[in-house]
Amino acid sequence: LFFNILDILNIKKPRAFVLENVQNLKNHQGGKLLNKILKELRKNYYVPEPQVLDAQNFGLAQRRRRIFIVGFLNFNGDFKFPNPTNKTTIVKDFLDLYPPKKYIISDLLWDSHKKRKIRNKKAGKGFGYKLTYPTDKATITISARYYKDGSEVLISRGKNKNPRKLTERECARLQGFPDTFKIPVSTVQAYKQFGNSVPVNVIEEIASEMINYLEFTKRNIEVA
Repeated sequence: LFFNILDILNIKKPRAFVLENVQNLKNHQGGKLLNKILKELRKNYYVPEPQVLDAQNFGLAQRRRRIFIVGFLNFNGDFKFPNPTNKTTIVKDFLDLYPPKKYIISDLLWDSHKKRKIRNKKAGKGFGYKLTYPTDKATITISARYYKDGSEVLISRGKNKNPRKLTERECARLQGFPDTFKIPVSTVQAYKQFGNSVPVNVIEEIASEMINYLEFTKRNIEVA
């Protein structure tokens, strides 16, 4: 969809934009794809070097590394991406105190997860499920496929107990959404949407720096 986005930027010419993608974009095709994207964007915009930021460095207990690209219609000095806030959190800070029992996975699914992990380990794949403890500093990245079986983030309930999936609200919290944020869609759609979302805390910090940059640019234009 990049070229659709490029068309919109070139026609509407907003004062600024921010794009987000998986961190692998940085090295995809040896970096050729990212270089092509930047070359096109820089025809009309000042675009500093993209940065890979991790949600867990911005007060969220989720390891989520994403590449961010920002651009400005007017150049007025180098733009600086935000520094990590490094707020200390653990997974427990984002969990429900009394999650409904329906999120506990069945014996059949738990057995399937364990067997698949053994098969994958023998095949050298090294992944079948990820058991996360409430005291862990962070979960791994929540994805849009979480609704299928929750294998990437299964919350431990203690020894000899089946783990559980995250609730929709817990996924929202791990992405930085406040509890006042309404979830009007089905469980499946909620998992998909939060798995595809950007981490709010990171975007807030980037947006704050962008606003400061735009205001600084505006003042300089008015003075000139």
